[in-house]
Amino acid sequence: MKRVALSTLSLALLAAAGTAHAQSSVTLYGVIDESIQWAHNTMDASGKNSNLVGLAGGNLSGNRWGLKGTEDLGGGLKAIFQLENGFDINNGTLGQGGLMFGRQAYVGLTHEQFGTVTLGRQYDPLVDMVQPLTADNYFGSTFATPGDVDNNDNSSRTNSGIKYVSPVLQGFQFEGMYALGGVAGATGSGQSWGGAATYGIGSFNVAAGYYKMDNGSTLASRTTTKDGVSSVGWASGATSGAVFDNQITAGYASAKSIGTASIAAQYVAGPFTFGARYSNVQFKSDGYSQFESTQKYNIAAGFLGYQLNPALLLGLGYTWTHGSGDTSNTYNQVSLGADYNLSKRTDLYAVAAWQHANGTQRNPGDSTTPSTTSTAGAAIGSYGFNSASSSQTLVSLGIRHKF
Repeated sequence: MKRVALSTLSLALLAAAGTAHAQSSVTLYGVIDESIQWAHNTMDASGKNSNLVGLAGGNLSGNRWGLKGTEDLGGGLKAIFQLENGFDINNGTLGQGGLMFGRQAYVGLTHEQFGTVTLGRQYDPLVDMVQPLTADNYFGSTFATPGDVDNNDNSSRTNSGIKYVSPVLQGFQFEGMYALGGVAGATGSGQSWGGAATYGIGSFNVAAGYYKMDNGSTLASRTTTKDGVSSVGWASGATSGAVFDNQITAGYASAKSIGTASIAAQYVAGPFTFGARYSNVQFKSDGYSQFESTQKYNIAAGFLGYQLNPALLLGLGYTWTHGSGDTSNTYNQVSLGADYNLSKRTDLYAVAAWQHANGTQRNPGDSTTPSTTSTAGAAIGSYGFNSASSSQTLVSLGIRHKF
């Protein structure tokens, strides 16, 4: 009887495990994107322009692998999670500053009627809702804003984020996010917050939103020397990162906050896709900043996509970026792209961009040298390639595989 009882118990446990497994799923996925890239008018170690030829990954999609899963809790409620790692395909190192799951890392609950709540490291509402309607969604950084000033290329993620996404209600959906600064005695230090909404009807879609990132404001994260020169830039304790690896934005790493408002629209007519977007970005200063006046960037862009056949997508884009306030500058960029699908998971692509800059730019200082200004130089997308002149050209021929 004892053996029978144990056998019966074992069968019951196996059945329960099978039932639980049937109600849950975990998916391993990833993207591998690699190209041969040529960059003309790229600054070398001596500060002079040179041509750069090499392998460059992550043009259309950032290289990644990840795990995501769901568990059915009953009554329409599910537990969800996602862990996503970014990496450099050419040297095997971790992306996003060496973080194990630097692209995304969150857990939450979702309900088909009440929406989704997630907690952890996540994309902001503009990336989730506005960016998919822009050319960057199809052709990557080569079609994005110079220096990725408005995060159109998804360069920034947010730590400690609490996000709510509504269900789709007759074509309308909205999202809100707040990231806790987590600084003792200064709850709002380093916080991020914002929201966005999208609406789609037939072949037309539009989305808009606002997102604000706050730099740490405590003396532990942002200090000054006895001469009043800022010794740090964007604090490591800020919940949202920002792109300062290029000469367009590098001089504003000591900003007190960055506010971005964006809107984008897209219309599909047969094989044609028409898209337009606008962003306003403001880098605001305070007593710890290396600049005094708010630096504003207005970005207007349009693109045309043409599905020549089921396998081949062609694209043409134009981006106008104008800075004013602390410095005055203008960047004009024209982009071209072609993406050919060999299968549902593998494609070949060619993307190119030419950019021209004029005006002045803010250069970052250090703990002993105040910030200065100089003639504006070109910097395409979020590649971090600075030019010592007013123009730059970038061409990439690549392959992308999804799994």
